[in-house]
Amino acid sequence: MRASTADHVLARLYNWQLALEREALRVAVGLADVRPGDRVLDVGTGTGALLRELADHGASPAQVLGVDCSPGMLAGVGGLPERWRMVVADARALPFADASFDVITLSYLLHLLKSGDRARVFEATRRAVRSGGRIVTVTVDSQRPALRRLLEVLPAWTSLRRLDPRAEMQAARLRPVRARYTATGWPSLCVLAKRD
Repeated sequence: MRASTADHVLARLYNWQLALEREALRVAVGLADVRPGDRVLDVGTGTGALLRELADHGASPAQVLGVDCSPGMLAGVGGLPERWRMVVADARALPFADASFDVITLSYLLHLLKSGDRARVFEATRRAVRSGGRIVTVTVDSQRPALRRLLEVLPAWTSLRRLDPRAEMQAARLRPVRARYTATGWPSLCVLAKRD
């Protein structure tokens, strides 16, 4: 699938705001705790910001794949090790065998989706991660009540809808084990869950 001009513009606009994601991406990579030999999948990778943070962190996984439904966003990926691969795919129907990955990350994707689509993403994620594997999500949220209220009334076009994914993770039989709110940048919640 070829990227359109609109996709390329979207990728450039997305990269413009990446500084606001930096702290959350660092927290997410820390929670993911990628180890040598791990197989890693970044779902909704966009232009690869989380994967660049992972590469900068010095992780040496056996395999890294980034998936996004937008060829234009993937065309904006750069600065990654050569053997790391990008794939055009739908997060709701990941094209990988069961238990293919040790770690799956989903950063700044879930709060953009409706609840039914989130359920499908969590089911696809659960299927693709091995038993005992780690799932890390980053969503827009804040533990400060005033900011939470603001996020709840912002129009949908801002893409800043508040979402704590833990209940939906549990419904998908993923066990949240740790959560951290960030203090700078976009108000964000990073959650580590495991598949039992």
